[in-house]
Amino acid sequence: MRSVFFRPSGALPGLLPALLGTAFTFLMTAAGAALVFFFRRAVGERPQRVCMGFAGGVMAAASVFSLLVPAAEQAAQRGGCAWLVVTLGFLLGAGLLMLPDAAMLRARIRADSAREEARRRALLFTAITLHNVPEGMAVGLAFALAAREGGSAMAAAAALALGIGIQNFPEGAAISLPMRQSGMSRKRSFLLGVLSGAVEPVFGVLVVLVAAAAQAVMPLLMAFAAGAMMLVVFEEMIPEAAGGRAGVTAAVLGYALMMALDVALG
Repeated sequence: MRSVFFRPSGALPGLLPALLGTAFTFLMTAAGAALVFFFRRAVGERPQRVCMGFAGGVMAAASVFSLLVPAAEQAAQRGGCAWLVVTLGFLLGAGLLMLPDAAMLRARIRADSAREEARRRALLFTAITLHNVPEGMAVGLAFALAAREGGSAMAAAAALALGIGIQNFPEGAAISLPMRQSGMSRKRSFLLGVLSGAVEPVFGVLVVLVAAAAQAVMPLLMAFAAGAMMLVVFEEMIPEAAGGRAGVTAAVLGYALMMALDVALG
């Protein structure tokens, strides 16, 4: 998600390459979500803390290394005020997700445990889905540019898709596993993980149609997605994981895994 955004843009060909590239990243998300079929539903608080901790660690690292750092780099390369762009985007993302959550929180006194669990699931799903939007746009635009320029550009686009696809694998699991642990069926947990990645092909194709405008706002969009993800991490996932050492350990391992993938493949 780096310098591919800063080449001259215009009316780009390559809808099919963009679709194929983002289809791969989507399938990697689905593969990660499919891990839910290999785990029994565990009973008790400890497995729930482990799953929430791991998911929180993955989301926190993805927010920093996949979104905020590249957003700052891209804003600086475009001559913008990088700190202002990423801060504004981050606060907008967190603030937008706070609005529906605040309404649900006001009803918490009347809510039973099932409704509270549904609120948490909605926050988790929304945050990771928003995170996948700029990633899909990055891959789609890279393949569209590669279709026009050929040569090494296609290899760079393929490398970008491979890197994001590998990163998407634990993100798919970060949705499906906590939802399964909270009581949802394996099938529904898997389908929600798959749906969170389905936005990547959609926005990967759309970005080809509006390439110039998308390039201009990409840093803001990336910071926006990071803010939404971190709100969920701060409000729900870390507090849940912090209830026991196993949850905290899982958060550290999830963060380390995603950090390693981003740094190695970024």
